[in-house]
Amino acid sequence: MAISSPSILIVEDEALIRQLAAEWLQQAGFRVFEAQSGEDAIRFLSHDEPVDVLFTDIRLGGARDGWDVAEAFREKYPALAVLYCSGYMTQPPRMVNGGVFFAKPYSYEEMVGACRELTGTMSP
Repeated sequence: MAISSPSILIVEDEALIRQLAAEWLQQAGFRVFEAQSGEDAIRFLSHDEPVDVLFTDIRLGGARDGWDVAEAFREKYPALAVLYCSGYMTQPPRMVNGGVFFAKPYSYEEMVGACRELTGTMSP
């Protein structure tokens, strides 16, 4: 029986940043799903596709920000690991318990290392 790779949902409204993060995580052996807005991420919850880590930008275009996304995911998956990132925050943090924050720009090592730590996977 094959063991599946840990999965990560990236929620990022800037396409180039989202694509780069997805590429880095795929190269590191993770299964990656992408959402371009908070609303897309919330719709993803209806697919019942389990994820091991939610990696969300805080400032997203649309009505839902990264804080909202994390709270909705934690409501459905109480033990879900959450990574937040932002280059600029305009409001006080509303991090879910145990959430981790990265300032943009973040490095490959920071992001992949945190995902590996949160999922208990080792580097290849």
